Amino acid sequence: MHSSLKIAPLLFAAVISFVFSSCSSVPVNLQTAKTEVQNYYESGKYSNDVKEIIAAAEDKINTMSLTKNSVVVFDVDETALSNYEAVTDVHFGFVESMWNDWINEAKAPAIPEVKAFYDFVISKNINVVFITGRDNSQYNVTYKNLKNAGYTKFDTLILKFHSSKITTGKFKSGKREELIAKGYNIIASIGDQESDFEGKDCGIIIKLPNYLYLVK
Repeated sequence: MHSSLKIAPLLFAAVISFVFSSCSSVPVNLQTAKTEVQNYYESGKYSNDVKEIIAAAEDKINTMSLTKNSVVVFDVDETALSNYEAVTDVHFGFVESMWNDWINEAKAPAIPEVKAFYDFVISKNINVVFITGRDNSQYNVTYKNLKNAGYTKFDTLILKFHSSKITTGKFKSGKREELIAKGYNIIASIGDQESDFEGKDCGIIIKLPNYLYLVK
């Protein structure tokens, strides 16, 4: 969750109600939707979907001609790291103070399928850059969490200054442009939000499912 996650309380009801609704205009009951989301994540369906997405991305990367400047851009929350424990602790809601406490504990686990993709990327000597909408004040704990979760080798970690008021999508697009200007060749970007791929210079778009929240 990023700076824009402050809008989550406003978006959550709409998202959760319609994710599993039928084709009719009547939304499902909120509690029913929460149960459906929980089942999706805990039944193995989420894991299987992520595996399929990652496998397709790896197949594409295996066909590429790589250089020393090739890079894959990783998002952090619900991509490299899972915050499912924190989200379910507040019953799929959002309490900013509790969210910040969770980040500061630096204990979010790696999403196994994404960690396996990271290992694949590293094995091919492709550079890794993390770009996240987390506030820059959380750099040290985010760096620590990534390292603890097994992401031990990467070029850089880029966080957002929330005082800038820029949307997460525009922030990430701008940072990708900066990477290109420095000589990187972005061959793929992996994230869980459409805003992770706003703008250009994404390379292969690896969009992971997220039925927990939206980030603009």
